Amino acid sequence: MKRSRQLALAFPKRGGGRQPGAGRPRTREHPGVIGALVPHLKRKSFTSRRAVHVTQRLLPNVGYLRKQGPAKVLQRAFADAADRGGMRIAHYSIQGNHLHLVVEADDAQALSRGMQGLAVRIARRLNRHLRRSGGVFADRFHSGVLESRRQVANAIRYVVGNYRRHTREWLPATFRDEFATELDRPLAEPKLWLLRVGWRAEPVRQPSPFEPP
Repeated sequence: MKRSRQLALAFPKRGGGRQPGAGRPRTREHPGVIGALVPHLKRKSFTSRRAVHVTQRLLPNVGYLRKQGPAKVLQRAFADAADRGGMRIAHYSIQGNHLHLVVEADDAQALSRGMQGLAVRIARRLNRHLRRSGGVFADRFHSGVLESRRQVANAIRYVVGNYRRHTREWLPATFRDEFATELDRPLAEPKLWLLRVGWRAEPVRQPSPFEPP
């Protein structure tokens, strides 16, 4: 019997390494979320205690966070997670659809684990309070490591005064945001000198007249 010749299949030759279009996209669309989300890039690593400014956005269908019910749920979650696993929450502010935190983390791994634990705690409690199910956060958290006295001072003042900075309503000079910590009263006492007392000597940065309000 005559054997038929087997034909070889031609596959495109590709070298090793990263291929175009491979991997998780850096930005993605999400229903109801305006603007690009946090790029999926490697976060800055650190191996010793640092102060970090963290921002995290919630899904639109969770609702307005600065109402008494959701805000109290968030504040209790912050208090319960204030000093756990090498991460301490020094300052926070609750905005309409996102959260600001100034935290102290022993290293990058402690920050990641601490934020994961906090996110689970918040999601469970908010879902229970709102009688909903499903995801709560629109994206992974964004973090910025604070290296100097000026960076720490600006971050703390920015977080604590965030509502005053962005609101369109008139606020008196004596206004105190009940959904944020006070400058002199951190939620958990930091161990880092820079975050505990070092930033206080830094003068308030005066904005340039050319900067947008």
